Amino acid sequence: MTEAHIIALANLRAGVGKTSLTLALGTTLAERGQRVLLIDLDPQSSLTVACGVEDAADANLSQVIGTTIPGRVPIWDVLKEIVPGNYIFLAPSDIALAHSEYGLHARMGREFVLNQALNDVRPNFDYILIDCPSSLGLLTLNGLTASDTILIPTQPHLSHMRGLWLLMGTMERIKRELHNDLSLLGILLTFYNPTLPHHQAVLSTMRAGGLPILPVALELPEGEESELPSMGTTTYVPGSYRALEQLAQLVEESRETGGGTGPLRTVRLRRAEHSSSLSGRG
Repeated sequence: MTEAHIIALANLRAGVGKTSLTLALGTTLAERGQRVLLIDLDPQSSLTVACGVEDAADANLSQVIGTTIPGRVPIWDVLKEIVPGNYIFLAPSDIALAHSEYGLHARMGREFVLNQALNDVRPNFDYILIDCPSSLGLLTLNGLTASDTILIPTQPHLSHMRGLWLLMGTMERIKRELHNDLSLLGILLTFYNPTLPHHQAVLSTMRAGGLPILPVALELPEGEESELPSMGTTTYVPGSYRALEQLAQLVEESRETGGGTGPLRTVRLRRAEHSSSLSGRG
């Protein structure tokens, strides 16, 4: 039986749409017939709340990971079905996960705790998406070490590039020292507006620097850039069925081909509360 392909969604910067993308991409993969597990590895529990789970204190990932001693709860016991009719489940988070991260420092094999927990469920899913914290702590390290590949969403701003290089440098160290088969799916531009000169300039700088930009970008509707500083990470989601289909197809193809970059095409990103379909741009 084929085991799940595990993808970590990671960025050291918050507010890049990482949590929203995890949920939207996971839901789309499930609608395409894939068996999906979402992992909320962030003590802030944004993905858990976005999935409609307001209180996971009684059953959450911290009880699986444990603290200074291993957790005693199998991961199956904390999973919650989030979309009836589709095979998509959530391993919810809780603020107690911050205590788990602190306790991991005293554990042997601390980098592989999540990987060992996921071994029990990998045969039961096609894709596992991990929403990593916006940091380089032990929780993020566990998420990267447990994954087959990494997807990095980022806004097209020069201020984000240093974080990208730090994350990719950490990935290279993990690849050398902990997980030889770890790969990078690529960098996904979010809140991207191709009509803005500084977005085009940043894209050119990223490409000139050799950053692996994916051939899909999530486009910000014109005239809404000024709202970005006050937005939460889940205010905007890639809500177009067509857009998400393109992303899901790219993920599925990357499992077979190892991913890649190419000419940038954009798909529109709009408010979560809008129900209108989103247009693609080839």
